[in-house]
Amino acid sequence: MPNPAFAVKGLPPGTQVVEFKLTDLDARSYRHGGGAVGISTDGTVPPGVFKYKSPCPPNGSHTYVWTATAKDQAGREGKVLGTAQASRQYPE
Repeated sequence: MPNPAFAVKGLPPGTQVVEFKLTDLDARSYRHGGGAVGISTDGTVPPGVFKYKSPCPPNGSHTYVWTATAKDQAGREGKVLGTAQASRQYPE
């Protein structure tokens, strides 16, 4: 599934890439994926830039967390400049 649109604010100086990762706190071993994207000056990430597996808990309600990691360059050699998270239960 293509990613939703994101609006990232307050990026640290020097940010070139933001890595997104979706985690299910109730099933941590399930890999939802994410992706690394070059960030625009206004912090917008359009839908469809990377793929992930959307929230769809097998039973009950689960808590999902998006993590956005700002880096000075892509890959493991990129220096982490900052990290932010947002969480939500699904379904509500």
